Amino acid sequence: MEDRARTRLAQRIRLLRRCRGWSQEVLAELSGLHRSYIGSVERAERNISLDNIERIAQALGVPIRDLLTEPDTAPPGEPGR
Repeated sequence: MEDRARTRLAQRIRLLRRCRGWSQEVLAELSGLHRSYIGSVERAERNISLDNIERIAQALGVPIRDLLTEPDTAPPGEPGR
């Protein structure tokens, strides 16, 4: 089974984090999660819980839905739009 949603989420988190110039450590600290956990989420290795998706979205300052949009589209206000 293909994990398209998990891969999309992983790519989107990485894109948003990098657009902000943040390391995984910074995102981990702001979200209250461990850096190795953030790394495994960005590699689509984890079936992340909704609670942790919410924590990451809040840390990034975006609605949860923005984490599930297509990864090749820039979020509003980010380069590429």
